[in-house]
Amino acid sequence: MTKIYAVTNQKGGVGKTTTCVNLAASLVATKRKVLLVDMDPQGHATLGSGINKKDLKLSVYDVLMGDTDIASARLTTDPAAYDLLPANVDLAGAEVNLIDQSRRERRLAEALEPIKHEYDFILIDCPPSLNLLTINALTAARGVLVPVQCEYYALEGLTSLLETLKRVAGSVNPGLEVTGILRTMYDPRNSLTRDVSMQLTDYFKDQVFGTVIPRNVRLAEAPSYGMPVLTYDAKSKGSLAYLALAGEILRRSSAKTQ
Repeated sequence: MTKIYAVTNQKGGVGKTTTCVNLAASLVATKRKVLLVDMDPQGHATLGSGINKKDLKLSVYDVLMGDTDIASARLTTDPAAYDLLPANVDLAGAEVNLIDQSRRERRLAEALEPIKHEYDFILIDCPPSLNLLTINALTAARGVLVPVQCEYYALEGLTSLLETLKRVAGSVNPGLEVTGILRTMYDPRNSLTRDVSMQLTDYFKDQVFGTVIPRNVRLAEAPSYGMPVLTYDAKSKGSLAYLALAGEILRRSSAKTQ
């Protein structure tokens, strides 16, 4: 059964896109078939996958507007080998253009339906706000991955996000649940980082992934070369961390189906 995860946090700069690109590549490395959906008008997941967003003939915008299907708009990344439904600035107009449309919050879910059986995992990179694009992602997903930077306001923002997810589950997607909370940009030398990490695990317990994503220069450099860190430097700490995360997600998903 296909696992569809929205990667979201209403706070920007916490590693959502980094997680989407590198988790997609890491899952492919475990021989899984993966589709990454870029639902952010900034198109950073598209750029980080080595695709020039200015040259797109079709994008997720065209899919949401009903002008094409995902099979026609998706691209295969090289050498990471996951499929990508790309995005560019056109996506910024989707919310306005869809506002009067019927079933506007279900456009992505309905577009995924014909092709989702082709994949083991579908990851959706969300914008850093709760808008119609994010609602589409949360309606299409069965689980939510929440990247969190271990800093002062992390807990307050996370509590607010989880309340939002409950409201979405209650209104448009009853099956939606938090798959896991991921600690990103982790620096064990920083006492605040350690304190916030401990608070997260104390409060959210098993919802927090055991894997942490460290601050890592190679991980930060990889997007500028249009590739996941696994391709850029497979032996880096960032690469090894995302491989470990992929393994943890596979174990969790396997345990739930047993």
